[in-house]
Amino acid sequence: MQIVRFLIGREGCMCGEIVDRLPLAQSTVSQHLKILKEAGLIQGETDGPKVCYAIAPERLARLKKLIASL
Repeated sequence: MQIVRFLIGREGCMCGEIVDRLPLAQSTVSQHLKILKEAGLIQGETDGPKVCYAIAPERLARLKKLIASL
């Protein structure tokens, strides 16, 4: 959830930026980004050797709707 909150309102950022802001190891952040990307909640765009991550707004909106209906 911290990663999703961090990415909301940003056009995108690299994994290192997220690591710098959260109390998590780089390997942990990378693993969570992988899971969030596989779930479709974030998008990753390759920029050379790095990946720029951003929220997938339509998928986040769908998740919010599903949670609200619980």
